[in-house]
Amino acid sequence: MKQALIVWGGWLGHQPQEVADIFRVVLEEEGFAVEVSDTLDAFNDVEKLKALDLIVPVWTMSGDSANSQIANVSAAVQSGVGLAGCHGGMCDSFRNNVDWQFMTGGQWVAHPGNDGVEYVVNVKHTTSPIMEGIEDFTVRSEQYYLHVDPAVEVLATTRFPLAPGPHSLNKAVDMPVVWTKRWGVGHVFYSSLGHQADIVDMPQAKLIMRRGFLWAAEGKRRAVQAAAAAAGSYTGMGDSN
Repeated sequence: MKQALIVWGGWLGHQPQEVADIFRVVLEEEGFAVEVSDTLDAFNDVEKLKALDLIVPVWTMSGDSANSQIANVSAAVQSGVGLAGCHGGMCDSFRNNVDWQFMTGGQWVAHPGNDGVEYVVNVKHTTSPIMEGIEDFTVRSEQYYLHVDPAVEVLATTRFPLAPGPHSLNKAVDMPVVWTKRWGVGHVFYSSLGHQADIVDMPQAKLIMRRGFLWAAEGKRRAVQAAAAAAGSYTGMGDSN
């Protein structure tokens, strides 16, 4: 059985416990055994993390004391464990840790207009199965402006500016909303949707997360298969001598 770890906490305005519960149900429906923790101590044991298929952070705005725990998550993902999350629960988790930001692919910097902005999520036509069959849709929530790694594969975007602000006189930009990337041999998935549990529970947002979880976890299976194939090839070479 696939193993997943959800770690929730930090700023409670994002309803991390409620979001974690939605994610737990989704993962259990997909056949995962799910551990849910409300402490970053869940990241202390790197070998336990490496045995997982998927890590799901639901943690916003932590302090500066998690560097060793972040290093453990990074090592696990590099080994093949999937990492998947949404909104500030993944890309505003550790504002002062650039290693986390490099791994996740982006960092929140603003949401002009705050909560309640109505914007369109534009689905890009890619070969990724994550967005298959999903059409453009409208959300009324925070519209996230992020600093984004150019290495990510962008699966959906939203157009800025909509709300007024100091950014408004810049040219219009298409800001990534959903993306994937690799970290070592691990799969990393992110969606900026999910200010609170009601947005996470939207049919489109929930389906995107469900598929993102499965895609991220698939990296572990591929990493295990690749390691087994490499070991078999090495053994075969030895037998032929």
